Amino acid sequence: MARLDPEEFAGSNVVVTGGTKGAGAAAFQRFLAGGARVMTAARSARPDFVPPASFVQADLSSVEGVRAFAGEITARLGTVDIIAHVLGGSASPSGGFAALEEEHWSAELNLNLMSAVRLDRLLLPHMLARGRGSIVHTASIQRKLPLPESTTAYAAAKAALVAYSKSLSKEVGPKGVRVNVVSPGWIYTEAAEALVKRIAAGSGGSEEAARQSILDALGGIPIGRPARPDEVAELIAFVASDRASAIHGSELTIDGGTVPTL
Repeated sequence: MARLDPEEFAGSNVVVTGGTKGAGAAAFQRFLAGGARVMTAARSARPDFVPPASFVQADLSSVEGVRAFAGEITARLGTVDIIAHVLGGSASPSGGFAALEEEHWSAELNLNLMSAVRLDRLLLPHMLARGRGSIVHTASIQRKLPLPESTTAYAAAKAALVAYSKSLSKEVGPKGVRVNVVSPGWIYTEAAEALVKRIAAGSGGSEEAARQSILDALGGIPIGRPARPDEVAELIAFVASDRASAIHGSELTIDGGTVPTL
């Protein structure tokens, strides 16, 4: 791995949503290692690797939580140079469309779409006033390859996030703010590892067999493994940085080749 430049984001104020777990935590640490001042939020208590000054306890799937977070961002940072929306996930039951009640749809849309829309709406005007900034929305290959048994609402929310991002890029690009999307496939996070263990325990098989069952459900990953959180974080950091100053209105996929078409 190339050596990180500890000054790459020096002087930059960065907001990372979902920055306490998985790829979000990796993104938080990546920007911090690059010299940025970084803030994040979570419903749960602050993890040890997040400095107290960088953390706000808030539920970003709610209007009130986003407002509280944005208020603290403005109070502590003043202005924001980069917004990296990594927050996302799904807690809906399996069972296809019939298992999804109104509250499941609302929860998926609020977490995976509206959290980004609401925070952008509060922070983006400051970027536009300064004539510069970078926004990266984290979507998912599920928007192209939904699993009807379990990810219909999540996939639909991420598809909407991509469409919103494209529209936003057309509006704010001419005003100096870049907007892009990073779409991961399967990321081997703590949650993914726990899922493998649950499948293995439930089937009585090995963890390797459980891991292979997930790969099979995805149609296989040509490189033979899921992405690591730090690999996703590196792509997010690159897209957000000045190194990618000509990349705008784009979706960059990091899935090891899972999606079988371009």
